[in-house]
Amino acid sequence: MRLRLHLLSAVLAASLLAACGGGGGGGFAFVGAGAGGGSAGPGTGALKEPPVIVTTLTTSQIDSGTARIGLQALSGKARCDVNVISLNYSTVGPKGEVTNASGVLLMPAGTCANAAPLVAYAKGTDVQKPRTLVNPQDSETFLLTAMYAAQGYAVVATDYLGYAKSTFPYHPYLHADSEARTVLDSVRAARAAVVSAGGSLSGKVMFTGYSQGGHSSMAAHRAAERDNAAEFNVVAGAHLAGPYNLSGSFKLPQAIAGYQFFVPFIVNSYQKVYGDVYTDVNTVYKQPYASYIENLLPSPTLNYTTLVTSGSLPGANGETPNQARDAIFQSAFLADVQTNPNNALFLDAKKNDLLGWSPRAKTLLCGGAGDPTVPPALHMVVAKADFDARGVTTVTTVDVDAQVQATYGPGGKAPTDPTTADYATYFGAYHGTYEPPFCHARARALFDTVK
Repeated sequence: MRLRLHLLSAVLAASLLAACGGGGGGGFAFVGAGAGGGSAGPGTGALKEPPVIVTTLTTSQIDSGTARIGLQALSGKARCDVNVISLNYSTVGPKGEVTNASGVLLMPAGTCANAAPLVAYAKGTDVQKPRTLVNPQDSETFLLTAMYAAQGYAVVATDYLGYAKSTFPYHPYLHADSEARTVLDSVRAARAAVVSAGGSLSGKVMFTGYSQGGHSSMAAHRAAERDNAAEFNVVAGAHLAGPYNLSGSFKLPQAIAGYQFFVPFIVNSYQKVYGDVYTDVNTVYKQPYASYIENLLPSPTLNYTTLVTSGSLPGANGETPNQARDAIFQSAFLADVQTNPNNALFLDAKKNDLLGWSPRAKTLLCGGAGDPTVPPALHMVVAKADFDARGVTTVTTVDVDAQVQATYGPGGKAPTDPTTADYATYFGAYHGTYEPPFCHARARALFDTVK
């Protein structure tokens, strides 16, 4: 019974905590290679309603929060009060559909508000449709506040298509062109909002994001330099724990923790975007999931935990990731994805690999070697090798695993016995809780050199 509980704990913790720290692509994440991701259409990024200062977080409130959660050693004490400003702006869907997205502008206040550099942030995987980063109590929002906005950076963070105030009917999960457009349009919206909300921007733009957001921020960085160099003065990019080698992800024989959330989300997204993954849902999913899973995520009412405890997705009986995978998907579909080079889902993934481009601005890739959700060996290392092979000299990498182990590992080391509670806790929290602050600290260190 202890082992069964540990396995359930590991799966739920890995997935639940992913949303707090930046989400988990689970070794699967998608970014399109199309040319349209950054091109601005008529009115994109225009504000659909006046920006509203929801609240102002004072330096003392921020310092109290960072001290309470143990973040202050990395974030430092706050230098600036921060205005939390709601945004609702126009953008487009993956097929050019006119729509909108919401988000937040975290604007340093007072003297900090003058000529602030702008950090464009992309959030991690989220299964909760109503969630918005304009909530100052949101853990991801507070991390951005403490690490960047309270240190003098303006931060704009989109809620993505299909979340919060967005009227788009679904979330094109990890689809590059729509993610890039949504992020770039958030920058346009932030520039418009600053005019009415007070303060000014320096014109310098940095891109960052974590997990799903790491690949979204890289897609936006790529699109900004490739398609919009005159509009965006990109001075740096820091892409954190993101899955960049997407087609390679599909060849993994072992399922990752949280598989039952991330992979159906991807399959459903790609079916809606490309329309070529299947013609009959029953050839992909087993019952009862085939009857409702296509529109399960993001959910208007359920979160990571209740998706499992309600029986909507497997995991409540202590299923391992492989068991959860096999409960949901038809074995013939899985085998074809892994072995057939002409499989439609695999080819969709290949379109969306984030390899083969050459960033001009300083670029950091960050990950932790022990990350069980987005393994750096499969993504960060492969991406860096690709950059190196083509003579790109602007990209550096950092592995924060030693810091994670020293800070959170029992006795300063990663636990090795998978039957123990320590193992479940450590690896369940690694990707979503332990790793993000260390990567954000490295991102800010890079940004500080070019701000």
